[in-house]
Amino acid sequence: MSVVEYIIGAAVIIVSLIIIAVVLLQQGRRAGINGAISGGADTFLSKNKARTIDALLARWTKYIAVLFFVLAIVANFIAIKLGA
Repeated sequence: MSVVEYIIGAAVIIVSLIIIAVVLLQQGRRAGINGAISGGADTFLSKNKARTIDALLARWTKYIAVLFFVLAIVANFIAIKLGA
């Protein structure tokens, strides 16, 4: 294996770990139901802050997923080109 293959492979692993972390940081869609049932009331500002953070994480998830697929395709092309 060449140095380029090691670098692309390491980048794919790092990006995959980042996307896992970003997805795990996102709140579930039904997270507010437990607070309403247990009596925990959120203020207006805390609700908007959570939506902003969730929106940011959702946007970053899309960007990182695209980066992951691009890196996977590039790694495939490099493997085919260097293997031939």
